[in-house]
Amino acid sequence: MGEADHEFGGQHTDIKLAIVERYLKRYSAALHTWCDAVWYIDAFAGTGKRTVRVEARKGDLFENPAPERIEQRRGSAQIAIDIDPPFDRLVFMDAKKRHFEALCHLKDEYPDRNITVLRGDANSLIQQEIQWDGWRKTRAVMFLDPYGMEVEWKTLQMIAATRAIDVWYLFPLAGLYRQAARSFAKIDTTKEASITRMLGTESWKDELYSTISPQHSDDLLGMLDDEEERQRNADVCGLEQYVRKRLKTIFPEVLEPYRHKVKQTAISIAFCGSPTTSPRQFTSIMRRRWPKGRKAVQNEPLDRSGRNDGRRSREVRRSSEGRRCPLRARRVVRPPEWLERHCRAAGCRGYPVRVATGP
Repeated sequence: MGEADHEFGGQHTDIKLAIVERYLKRYSAALHTWCDAVWYIDAFAGTGKRTVRVEARKGDLFENPAPERIEQRRGSAQIAIDIDPPFDRLVFMDAKKRHFEALCHLKDEYPDRNITVLRGDANSLIQQEIQWDGWRKTRAVMFLDPYGMEVEWKTLQMIAATRAIDVWYLFPLAGLYRQAARSFAKIDTTKEASITRMLGTESWKDELYSTISPQHSDDLLGMLDDEEERQRNADVCGLEQYVRKRLKTIFPEVLEPYRHKVKQTAISIAFCGSPTTSPRQFTSIMRRRWPKGRKAVQNEPLDRSGRNDGRRSREVRRSSEGRRCPLRARRVVRPPEWLERHCRAAGCRGYPVRVATGP
């Protein structure tokens, strides 16, 4: 394999990237209807591609034997480039020199695209560059797939403060489970600082650990040696929910996590934190269900002020039952909560109001 090859992952990686690609397609299509610019940011982009070693297969009655082979498959950066409608700008970051050079080569393959490649620590790069006045007219989705427990809580806080970036965060659940040992006495100062930096609070020591009274033995000397011990009271699911609770303190919406497993062992969980997208809107992006018997066209998402882009003024908005919606072509300036109640009163199902053509 060449120097730029990045060998990692397996079937679980294919599933992870397929989910992200599905989301990116719908995110780009939805937000391009009203945003001036839609960006994609990958803080741990790798090389843009990944090398997969496919093991040799023995022949049988139905299949011929196959030798071991090496395949080049798309990574998250290449997937983002291939999204249609395309992102207006793509930002790729990585700290490794080899990965940085591979990303620069990938950028050169698309001279007509606005691609920025940055080398350095993702936390430092994001914290230095994230504060920008242009977020009022720009939206972005950021993919955080760290190699370990690198993502700092301060970084997440600054991302959420923009109120313009949706975040896909593959949280290292296996790393937290290992560092947060069953017995608190086994956590040294280095591990303690690492967990605090990732969770952004010292309170995890009290919320995830509780004092266990010693079991007294009949031996008098044994009773003298017994001391109270602090043990972790949260299993894998408990850690998962604690992380989600922490993320909800900075992101208005945090979806239920998707647990990412390898051989039935949870190694990470995918959180989607959004300052602008509600669970109902996210579901509308990921699952487009249109009225049967009609030719459906793309949703008209609404921004935070409740306005639509007005590009389909000639099309008639109808509810799933075929009734004419009173919010046809005029601009809506009321907040989305009011719009949802109004549409329900008018007999419209779904939010935002679906746009459909046909009889």
